[in-house]
Amino acid sequence: MQGQGFFTKEIEDALLNKEIDMAVHSYKDLPTTPVKGLMVAAVSYREDPTELILINKDCVDNKMKLGLKKKALVGTSSARRRVQLLAFRPDIKIEDLRGNVPTRIQKLRDKKYDAIVLASAAVERLGIDVSEFHSEKLSPHEFVPAPAQGVLALQTRVGDKEVQKVLQKINHPEVEEVVAIERKIFNLFRGGCNLPLGIYCERHSDDEDKPYFKAWAAYSTANDAFPRYYCFETRKPESWPEKVADKIKTNKPVSVFITRDVRDDDFFSRALKASGYKVSGKAFIEFKPIAFGRPHTADWIFFSSKHAVKYFFEHKPDVMKSKIGVMGKATAAAVRQYGHRADFIGYSTDTRLTGKQFASLVKSGSVLFPQAKDSMRTVQQQFVNKYQVRDLVVYETLQKPVDDTPDADIMLFTSPSNVEAFFEKKELNPKQKIIAMGDATAHVLKQGGVASIYLVPSFDEIGLLQAIFSM
Repeated sequence: MQGQGFFTKEIEDALLNKEIDMAVHSYKDLPTTPVKGLMVAAVSYREDPTELILINKDCVDNKMKLGLKKKALVGTSSARRRVQLLAFRPDIKIEDLRGNVPTRIQKLRDKKYDAIVLASAAVERLGIDVSEFHSEKLSPHEFVPAPAQGVLALQTRVGDKEVQKVLQKINHPEVEEVVAIERKIFNLFRGGCNLPLGIYCERHSDDEDKPYFKAWAAYSTANDAFPRYYCFETRKPESWPEKVADKIKTNKPVSVFITRDVRDDDFFSRALKASGYKVSGKAFIEFKPIAFGRPHTADWIFFSSKHAVKYFFEHKPDVMKSKIGVMGKATAAAVRQYGHRADFIGYSTDTRLTGKQFASLVKSGSVLFPQAKDSMRTVQQQFVNKYQVRDLVVYETLQKPVDDTPDADIMLFTSPSNVEAFFEKKELNPKQKIIAMGDATAHVLKQGGVASIYLVPSFDEIGLLQAIFSM
């Protein structure tokens, strides 16, 4: 049951033998090298491309990554899913899971597994009620899906112009464009369905309506290797797949310094060291809690950092029925550690854009902002009605001595305060590559004379790794 095209060969043979005139495939199951005499004449809209973890409710732990209890038994037969799951949760056990979607779900219902992983699109398109389970949808920017996941391919014979003309009426050119990029990158690895490579692409437009493309990748050199994470962007997609594939294949490990304390067992260190990188780090700042009284009640509470989460919830405040907004997935994870879930997550590294999105969602509601002393208040500034905003200082940032900083190939600055503390005592080597966590951090670096700065794609561990591996 191994090899490319196993799931599609019988249907394609019927098409070649003229027993049928059109075949409908899950596009991710079609080999990237087309069968002679056949062509994909059209593609569907893209259903949700995310991965879905279904968990038996007695096996849920909301404080753990992916919502899985410790040492959970997870069902999947995908090498790509396996390596990404174990990267996040090395404690879990994974066993093969086969059968069609209803069969797989029944095996979970029968408690043969604690959880299973499926394509969200499969559950959506089949209209299956999965409310009896706990569900976790995984962002395709973090847990990267298979190329063309969520898309249907409408296949016919090369010479059948009549069917091709009909199918073009329901074709989705914008989906066809991004899926072609995903499948081309995958094809350049000459891999089959068991290749541990996830590729996901999106098409965007800037303020001038000029298109650009972003692609995310997760790749393991072997079925038991820790994946490397990438994020690429271009305005010229013509020869881009070849450049992306070449960059992934020819990854060269270097030394990295990050302005935070690191541990050998944290996700960031494990991912880099597994690929041969030298990792060191030290925070140039420290945090001191500031006592506060009973906070004002508000419709929303917004956290811009995990430090604000920590120093707010350590006071055990009564949050009543307030909804929670956060900046980035790392802050959302911190909120979960205190038994709450974020109702809004700002994914952009542009704090002003996140502020505008959040203000638009809140409308006329009130918002409490637990924050640092002397906060830049970028999100608050996006609110037209200032009476909606209620600031609450819960901690302050203090500088620490800067010494014994290695001359690493890549310097990753995690905050403006860390940049300011570094420049008080040190200078950067012109040959060093510089990564900034967010626009505010980049702004301070530019003020310090740094001309070339790479921004992290997202405010979380994956975003940091994507920035490093993609350089």
